[in-house]
Amino acid sequence: MARIVGYAPGAYDLFHVGHLNILRHAKRRCDYLIAGVVADEVLETTKGRRPMVPLAERMEIVRHISYVDEVVAETQPDKVETWREVGFDVIFKGDDWRGTPKGDRLERDFAAVGVEVIYFPYTMHTSSTALRRALAALDGADTRAAEVG
Repeated sequence: MARIVGYAPGAYDLFHVGHLNILRHAKRRCDYLIAGVVADEVLETTKGRRPMVPLAERMEIVRHISYVDEVVAETQPDKVETWREVGFDVIFKGDDWRGTPKGDRLERDFAAVGVEVIYFPYTMHTSSTALRRALAALDGADTRAAEVG
């Protein structure tokens, strides 16, 4: 029986339980799990902002998650090009991608090369965006307190 290689791309910025859940679910669906940590420059291009935690540190965190067999830096936004470089049988994404233009494109592109797209439930109560907003609010409160004091 052939080994199934899975690929779980993500920013993994401000690592939280939602990230852990995706990696846990992904490992259950493959024999060998590669986590693709999206490079700072790619995040800036695709999301319009740099991550709070630098790439090398995010890779180090993800490398130490027991579900992950290998970590690679994802240095360009084209997932099919990443597939050509890394090689995997299945790609895992949060279900917030399902039914969106980018999710439809992902499914279409990978169907053409025989890679399965599997979605996992998005952890609604925790996200890096929510954590980033909370930190910004705290930073703003600290700044205002310093100005008053």
